[in-house]
Amino acid sequence: MNTATVTAVVVSYNRPQLLRECLDGIAAQNRPADRVIVIDNASTDDAAAVAKSHPIGADVVELSRNYGGAGGFCAGMALAVAGAPQPDFLWVMDDDTVPTPTALNELLKATQACRDANGTLPAVLGSKTLWTDGREHPMSRPRPRTWLFRGERDLPGCGGAFQARSMSFVSCLINVQAMLALKALPRAAFFLWNDDFEFTTRLLRRGIGYYVPSSEVVHKTKVFGSSDADPGERFRFEVRNKIWMMRACRGDFSGREYAEFLLKTVRRWALTFARSGDRALLRRAGMRGLREALGAKPSPNAELLADEPAVAQAVRAIED
Repeated sequence: MNTATVTAVVVSYNRPQLLRECLDGIAAQNRPADRVIVIDNASTDDAAAVAKSHPIGADVVELSRNYGGAGGFCAGMALAVAGAPQPDFLWVMDDDTVPTPTALNELLKATQACRDANGTLPAVLGSKTLWTDGREHPMSRPRPRTWLFRGERDLPGCGGAFQARSMSFVSCLINVQAMLALKALPRAAFFLWNDDFEFTTRLLRRGIGYYVPSSEVVHKTKVFGSSDADPGERFRFEVRNKIWMMRACRGDFSGREYAEFLLKTVRRWALTFARSGDRALLRRAGMRGLREALGAKPSPNAELLADEPAVAQAVRAIED
């Protein structure tokens, strides 16, 4: 049995029923997580109460305001490694994620398979995401890594696992030592969208990460579709955060990868416009994101989370 210690980190906002299902799924694992942290982003309903009353016994942290998924994951991951002993891995997920009973165990099997195949533990592993009807959800499936830095492209004995360049926070396993070595946390300034893409891209610049389809979770989004489906006002965050990545996160990529990133971003935005039912709205949101991206760089995590003293202290302990 894999003896690695795992802390699950769930970020929640105003979805108490989905949060309950998420925690039920974590509690039903055939290989339990050693600790569960729920970050409540100042929910205005009873989500925090649901987390506190759930029999899984999660540590529930109520933030004073909504910092978005990016700020919530930054806070949760910082707090998860703040105490002693530190866990070996963080298992992060959204509150609309329901892991199947073997999801964590399959990820941990893949950590050992990666060590056996490559002589090192992975920096990040990602789960296969299903929609509510059992179809694979296109929103979270990563593309195979175009250029290998090191390690085997496919992971033997792991049901089709392959190296990927980024992962989704819908469900991924993060190597704490890899995170600490880079002094890395998600960028809270992103608020929504691309925080997981930027963070895992940073870890996988020179690290190894695999998409592990034998680890399955159900992602209970309202609709079935890819992440370039019509985003409406939220296109602001897509544009702002991608341009921030182009400007402030250049080191996340090799030269070839950066060129690939630029080309894929242009293609993604073109497809988003082509599929939009309200291009005028999309144009306004995109222009707002562009102005924000060009007007300032992303603020430091500890500065943005200064109103949460314990969180800011944990962030500084990692990033300073």
